[in-house]
Amino acid sequence: MSHARSEYEDFKTIAPDVFDVVLALGQLAGKAGLDKQLIELVKLRASHINGCAFCVQHHVLLSERIGVPVDKLHLVAVWREAPIFSPRERAALAWAEALTLLPEGVSEEVYTEAAREFSESELMYLTSAVASINVWNRFGAAFRWTPASRPAAANAAAS
Repeated sequence: MSHARSEYEDFKTIAPDVFDVVLALGQLAGKAGLDKQLIELVKLRASHINGCAFCVQHHVLLSERIGVPVDKLHLVAVWREAPIFSPRERAALAWAEALTLLPEGVSEEVYTEAAREFSESELMYLTSAVASINVWNRFGAAFRWTPASRPAAANAAAS
């Protein structure tokens, strides 16, 4: 088991200006009108890829609070094989993966699919959401932030 090198709360204290900028970037897509559930699925998938336990847990808990169906949360890691995702969600998840795995590049197929499902503006804001979670993942993974515990009441309800 790894130990935290620092924690999320430390980030707010040590570099509040950086924290505020990263937080603001992550909020732009929702403010621009993109569906919050879709944004959370994208952030969760990128966090899986980047191996950020803190961000995975954070986005699972946030997704639950905003009503993302539990089946989608369980299947987002294997979304290509799960018919539960809409064409728009599939395009967003493919876009998120391409941007997160950037050395592989964004193929014409992925771009065309995303451009078919999202307007130019929406695609720019979706890209900002992917960029922001990748930044958060870099901090969370580098400093091994401890994932939040599920509140006791939620644990009882989940049992």
